[in-house]
Amino acid sequence: MEHWMQRASSFAGDIDNLVLLVTVLVGGWFIAAEGMFFWLIFRFRAREGVRSQYITGKEPHLKRWINIPHWLILACDAVIIVAAVRVWMLVKQDLPPADDSIRVIGQQWVWSFQHSGADKILDTADDILITDELHVEVGKTYHFLLESKDVLHSFSVPVFRLKQDAIPGRVITGWFKPIRTGTHDIQCAEMCGIGHGIMMGRITIETPEQHAAWIQEHTPLAAAATSGTP
Repeated sequence: MEHWMQRASSFAGDIDNLVLLVTVLVGGWFIAAEGMFFWLIFRFRAREGVRSQYITGKEPHLKRWINIPHWLILACDAVIIVAAVRVWMLVKQDLPPADDSIRVIGQQWVWSFQHSGADKILDTADDILITDELHVEVGKTYHFLLESKDVLHSFSVPVFRLKQDAIPGRVITGWFKPIRTGTHDIQCAEMCGIGHGIMMGRITIETPEQHAAWIQEHTPLAAAATSGTP
């Protein structure tokens, strides 16, 4: 899957592997079911001189064709459920300690981002407010505080395999850890009105040096003067 879409977060591989597991198990049963279907059509096709058989479906030698696949499919379902819960806990339930925090605000039809600035504390004088651009440092764990000002939106970063709904009146906390530098798309994955299709942004994952330079360049002048930052 990495061949078609880059993985840029620490948990992207776990989500890809879960999707691959479901695809292999479900795809295998689909091929087996279709193969059996067409074999039965061929094997029991009408032939001259061969009388049709009357069966009730309760014959033991026929019921095995239902019972055995039934239990095997349940076993596959159990494997998928265990794997899905493990990934859900990793991505949605377990919140690792943060190196930094950002606030993500969705509204019709723009993403607004509040970076914590050099002090890495939100809601202080050196916070950087910007629209449609999110700048993060590679290898750092981020908590994001997701809000919506109007309707349902969905904060989606495909290379992170991250998608989280933004709900008006709620602040939803999530996390991600970028693992490689680059610039990638941010999308709204929830139909949010006539401008939904143009509600896009970009996330830039930078080296520590690049990120420090970006913060210094964009720190508000008043905060920079107070802290003595040139």
